[in-house]
Amino acid sequence: MAFGLNRVELIGRLGADAEIVTLTNGTKIAKLRVATDESYVSKQSGERVDSQEWHQVVTFQQGLVSMFEKHGRKGRLVFVEGTLKTRRWRKEGEQTDRFATEIMVIPGSQVSFLDKPGGAPQPAAQPAPAPEPTGLNDSDPVPF
Repeated sequence: MAFGLNRVELIGRLGADAEIVTLTNGTKIAKLRVATDESYVSKQSGERVDSQEWHQVVTFQQGLVSMFEKHGRKGRLVFVEGTLKTRRWRKEGEQTDRFATEIMVIPGSQVSFLDKPGGAPQPAAQPAPAPEPTGLNDSDPVPF
């Protein structure tokens, strides 16, 4: 029996408006370009280096397609959970195959916008209220 886990989680910004494609059978799919950023300090120069990675996200789920059609605008901060899938095809007249690795948003996966529609980040969560005093001092024994 084989065991494995194929799961991807990303938080990034949409690099373009969601692309909605209608297939010949009438099914709509949504394609997203999501950019993630990371930075590190170079060992050679000691300077901070920023890098960006682009990810192709695809979903066939009609509810998500509708959501992306309405709200999937360039610059939106999005959380995407899905699985990796590699497609292979060959263009007519070419001798070599082409490959594309995409993140497929399948049933059971999650997608959330993490900002407001204008692209501005949502306010940070309010801090939890301070706990009520218990009347115990640091030197008192723990009551359990």
